[in-house]
Formats: sequence, C-alpha cells, structure tokens
Amino acid sequence: MLTLTHFLILGALLFAVSVVGIFLNRKNLIIILMAIELMLLAVNINFVAFSHYMNDTAGQVFVFFILTVAAAESAIGLAILVALFRNLNTINVTELDHLKG
Repeated sequence: MLTLTHFLILGALLFAVSVVGIFLNRKNLIIILMAIELMLLAVNINFVAFSHYMNDTAGQVFVFFILTVAAAESAIGLAILVALFRNLNTINVTELDHLKG
C-alpha cells in the first residue's frame, strides 16, 4: 500500500533532480526549460497526493490550471528559443549576453 509519504518522497526527489539539473547545466537552454517543467510536475504530484489523501478535489483541479500554465510557458519558451537560434545560431545561454539593454 502506498502512503502519502511515498508520494512526497517521489515529489521531493523529482524536484531535487530538477534543481540539480539547473545548477549543473547552465549553458543549454533546452535542458533548463526541461528542468523547470520537471519542477512543475513534482509540485503537481504533491498536489494530487494531498488532494487524494484529504478527500478533496480542489488540489486536482488546481493541477489542471498549473498544467495549462506550464504548457503555455513551454510553448513560449520554445518559440523564444527558435527565434534566438534563427538570429544567433546558438542556444548557449552564456553567448546571449549581447541581448542586454
């Protein structure tokens, strides 16, 4: 039988992997976006777990709103990534410093 602790440990591990992914790889913009999406999914696991164990559907409804925002965020992020690659021929974050005002 899976308990709330199992789901919280899974969510914490996924969140930790995504934080490590961001800190270890600060150059590739695609991996940074994937790590941010993994953070959102880890939070969603916690919402669903708490919602299930408290017999309340509010957490599950809130997950749909988070998934909608995450989909919009990834679409906008990938669109910016494509535009940057077309203009600069790179997605290396360290080479994007000339975009500063």
